Amino acid sequence: MDRIKNRFNIEGKVAIVTGASKGIGESIARGLAEHGAKVVVSSRSQEAVDSVAKSFVSDGFDAVGIACNVGMKDQLENLVSQTISKYGGVDIIVNNAATNPVFGKLAEADDEVFDKIMNVNVKACMQLANLCHPSMKSRGGGSIINIASVEGLKPSFGLGLYSISKAALIMLTKSQAKEWGRAGIRSNAICPGLIKTKFSASIWKNEDMLAQFETALPSGRMADPDEMAGLAVYLASDAASYSTGGVYTSDGGFMLVG
Repeated sequence: MDRIKNRFNIEGKVAIVTGASKGIGESIARGLAEHGAKVVVSSRSQEAVDSVAKSFVSDGFDAVGIACNVGMKDQLENLVSQTISKYGGVDIIVNNAATNPVFGKLAEADDEVFDKIMNVNVKACMQLANLCHPSMKSRGGGSIINIASVEGLKPSFGLGLYSISKAALIMLTKSQAKEWGRAGIRSNAICPGLIKTKFSASIWKNEDMLAQFETALPSGRMADPDEMAGLAVYLASDAASYSTGGVYTSDGGFMLVG
């Protein structure tokens, strides 16, 4: 009985979720916790991650907050070492932390801003996965979930640097899948569309701009962060045991719009 249902069970698995103090990261972290995973809630602020982890624990889940600025390798190393010390290893990584400090043209791009975006949105994702690789391999496998964006598939005006970084993250995902598949480590990318988060507030708080987006979308609306959690839970579980190197859009049909 429950031959298929049991494949969605991630009880006892250890998950690290970056950028998890709010928005998509917090929703994915909660989704993993609700399905039985031991969740490390991480973002730059210890106070913020403690607050989220405390709310999970009060709901009966196993979670801990560990602050980490993913742009600093020593902090990534500390994140992984503390996770292994607390829970014994790592089974699931959700690379959600990202930055986009500018809106403008590529011809006006600043070198320092470019480096910051690539460092946080791409390099940090590779570094965290590399740091977790030995633990995942020793435990017989694992799941890497990289939160990319539809911007990495179809760029919008003014978001060129961000789009470049997310396209690179998609290729990192495929490269991880190809190199680490024989070790039982899967890597997949989720490409959200317009989600109601602080990150996208400049769009959805502008009523005219939001109306244009929602009129064009087949779904006719933007999404709530919780709508991203189900796909992440699937990719983290054995239900997705044959899914690796995949790029999954969750965008209300944005990629169908000309």
